[in-house]
Amino acid sequence: MVAQIAAELNKANAEVPEDDGFLSVHPVGGVATGAALQVPCPYDAIGFVRQLLFSIATPLNYAVYDPQLAWLIDPAGHVRATVTHGGAGEFPYLTKALADQWVSELAPPNPYLVVERDEQVYMQTYREKTGAFTLEYRDGSPDKHFGTTVLDAPTVSSLLWDWAVDDRTRMQTLPWSRVEL
Repeated sequence: MVAQIAAELNKANAEVPEDDGFLSVHPVGGVATGAALQVPCPYDAIGFVRQLLFSIATPLNYAVYDPQLAWLIDPAGHVRATVTHGGAGEFPYLTKALADQWVSELAPPNPYLVVERDEQVYMQTYREKTGAFTLEYRDGSPDKHFGTTVLDAPTVSSLLWDWAVDDRTRMQTLPWSRVEL
């Protein structure tokens, strides 16, 4: 599997002009690395390389470790969604473990997380300076946009995960108000 990922990365890098190459070391995977593949890249290519790695590794159920964030992003048990983390960028899926980690670590200057399943169908949270969370969801249009306040990270991450897997049971126990935009 590591050799397959390395081959696809090397091929993608070879298809761009040399000045636009995104690998700091080319080719990657030229030595025995066991079950891990190190992919060094210039700082300004991190977002691109991360998304490319996800597109290659996720179908193989292969985790991606981001050394800048110190996160192991493992697709085991994932739900496809576009996840935007205020401090870290965009990710192609959510897992229960990632929801727990990401929500608990939300901090300034961009303490928000958005999980989007479809256009205008998303749940988002923002950690206030008080430590409480503003939690909102939208079910397709502005007139179906609701919000509430939650006091702790474990409840927020559980609600995000429940929503992502289409379980609205716990959501029904909260006092939601329509958000006027």
